[in-house]
Amino acid sequence: DSEGGLYVCMNTFLGFGREHIERHYRKTGQCVYLHLKRHVIEKVPGASGGALPKRRNAKLFLDLETNSDLNSDDFEYEDEAKLVIFPDHYEISLPNIEELPALVTIACDALLSAKSPYRKQDPDSWEEELQASKHAKTLVQLDNGVRIPPSGWKCSKCDLRENLWLNLTDGSVLCGKWFFDGSGGNGHAMEHYKETGYPLAVKLGTITPDGADVYSFDEEEPVLDPHIAKHLAHFGIDMLQMQVTENGLTDNDIKPRVSEWEVIQEAGVKLKPMYGPGYTGMKNLGNSCYLSAVMQAIFSIPEFQRAYVGNLPRIFDYSPLDPTQDFNTQMAKLGHGLLSGQYSKPPMKSELIEQVMKEEHKPQHNGISPRMFKAFISKGHPEFSSNRQQDAQEFFLHLINLVERNPVGSENPSDVFRFLVEERTQCCQSRKVRYTERVDYIMQLPVAMEAATNKDELIAYELKRREAEAARRPPPELVRAKIPFSACLQAFSEPSNVEDFWSSALQAKSAGVKTSRFASFPEYLVVQIKKFTFGLDWIPKKLDVSIDMPDFLDISHLRARGLQPGEEELPDIAPPIIIPDDPKALDIDEPSVMQLAEMGFPLEACRKAVYYTGNMGAEVAFNWIIAHMEEPDFAEPLIIPAFGEVASSGEAAFGAVGLDNQPPEEMVAIIISMGFQRNLAIQALKATNNNLERALEWIFTHPELEEESEPALDMMNMVNNANANIPAETGSEGPRIKDGSGRYELFGFISHMGTSTMSGHYVCHLKKEGRWVIYNDLRVCASERPPKDLGYIYFYHRIPS
Repeated sequence: DSEGGLYVCMNTFLGFGREHIERHYRKTGQCVYLHLKRHVIEKVPGASGGALPKRRNAKLFLDLETNSDLNSDDFEYEDEAKLVIFPDHYEISLPNIEELPALVTIACDALLSAKSPYRKQDPDSWEEELQASKHAKTLVQLDNGVRIPPSGWKCSKCDLRENLWLNLTDGSVLCGKWFFDGSGGNGHAMEHYKETGYPLAVKLGTITPDGADVYSFDEEEPVLDPHIAKHLAHFGIDMLQMQVTENGLTDNDIKPRVSEWEVIQEAGVKLKPMYGPGYTGMKNLGNSCYLSAVMQAIFSIPEFQRAYVGNLPRIFDYSPLDPTQDFNTQMAKLGHGLLSGQYSKPPMKSELIEQVMKEEHKPQHNGISPRMFKAFISKGHPEFSSNRQQDAQEFFLHLINLVERNPVGSENPSDVFRFLVEERTQCCQSRKVRYTERVDYIMQLPVAMEAATNKDELIAYELKRREAEAARRPPPELVRAKIPFSACLQAFSEPSNVEDFWSSALQAKSAGVKTSRFASFPEYLVVQIKKFTFGLDWIPKKLDVSIDMPDFLDISHLRARGLQPGEEELPDIAPPIIIPDDPKALDIDEPSVMQLAEMGFPLEACRKAVYYTGNMGAEVAFNWIIAHMEEPDFAEPLIIPAFGEVASSGEAAFGAVGLDNQPPEEMVAIIISMGFQRNLAIQALKATNNNLERALEWIFTHPELEEESEPALDMMNMVNNANANIPAETGSEGPRIKDGSGRYELFGFISHMGTSTMSGHYVCHLKKEGRWVIYNDLRVCASERPPKDLGYIYFYHRIPS
């Protein structure tokens, strides 16, 4: 509540605003609540120039926290706590030992002194304050003439060019090993300290006008160096000219005028702030920009707006006693925060005048802080629950999976993204074909680097870059590869080789090729540019390319045509089951593993997906990943049980028929994740001897079973809906699709800045009311130069025919 404070139930310890507390009392019968209210004492200039306290109520939002900087020196707090007894609203001020039982007093004290749950969830974001080093004031620096260049650093004892540390005594540049930032190295910086006793080192690449990362070998911890500017100047480093970087190059070196950081964020251009409904920013909680960018795009889609914000009163009425653990409640609250306009208001004229008079230009603290949403949606996920940067595409699929599993009434908003892919596989020797269909949500376009239109410029740039690196000079101005969109679309439609293809016509392995086409076109087409790949060191890297993405896209020519006259189908025969001599020997299709890993999934999870789907290809393994992303051991290393041992439910190998002749639950889960009902999945697997690929074909070739299974389906829906928060109407069998024309118009894109999915920053551009708008965390402005050629994920909506 904006003025009423927070009411905490003393039985469940759940917090409520003033408008919800009465409903909670009526719903649960709980009558004892702790009422918390914070008053902010704002310092305002007095007549003598001093600061006079000005008392006002703090605005407390349960989940949509405003971003006012209440921790600044302009504010002080005064907290008020009372015990409130319902239904008479009898209030008891705290502390009050005389009137309250000892147990109640202890409970109130424990609650008032408890640490914020957000600090418990995000311990990495609440770091201890660094202390000044005892060596900083008396540090001796050798006058040895060492001068550190602005770039091209390398460890003086090995060839490492990352995680380099400058010893502040003698100017040695050496690699780290176990320092607090977690980077790897050969430990030469520590060896140097043990040999010389020189205590302080600064990490190269972290030096900015505001400071740098300093480590004390003697004190064995990161420290502050109050004299860092003087210590760096001794080696010719001017802090005012340095900016933070990743690989030992200053921002001025690696971010020239064509830097993607500047272009994507539209730096250097005066952008007009936008306010009102749909123009609300989101606070970055520490590498949470991937979440903000995806959610801004999601809630710009009418179907999601209707499902969650339009149904907000109904969702709240059906919410469980603990709304913090309900997906639909959290989605509705987040959508309301983004679309209501309550948290995106222009500054009052009086505030602007005050800023001008004070010669201050403080940014407006609009926007919401999605802490509770992030805490819930990332719960149990090994990657999203961390404070590390994540892949926006992976988070998008994770969100769609949660939407699928948490129906909100009869409308499933994720239906707008779903489409069917027809895959045509041909045996190169027999020329026979097999047609299959699968469900997908994203069109992944490969980057056709060989089709770059500026190859000569790229070759010349690479030569200059190598020369500059060898001479330890700043690199030349970046030249970015220019790739035609038509070349990427052509690469998508071309046949690809099928690794380890088993031909049922030959009853043996053979060469096979596969082509993909759209069996249906979605209402909203999501296009991912496959910019991320793996380097020789197995670290994900990004292709820095410019692709001329069209405003209007027509992919009608990619419509699937099915079996053509003159084509002969491959026999419906499953490959033989081969039991290896060594049951623990791993036979994993590594190309499929790499294809999944390039999507951003953890490498070990990709290996498990390929193994447990019997090396049936990346598509089938992808569905396994979607069905198992919530498991706590999702990213744990693959462990193969010995032959004869019973595997866990998460490790049941496909193809193994249970003693009760029931299909493996893993196969059933994958088919259900594609949108089919459980009873149909079991029936299809039994009819095909638990062959997943044939089971999918069987479902599509037996549409008459949809009507036959209606009674069982109705019963299943009744059971499922008993646990749902909102009653859902009976749905039809098979994947729900919204087929139509293949003509689309661009309305949004998400861009990534940085070298890999493990680092960098995400920004979202959306077209609203005929103009482009940039969403950069809390900053929401009218876009002047939308960088449509540098996007990572693009959002298109269908043009009505």
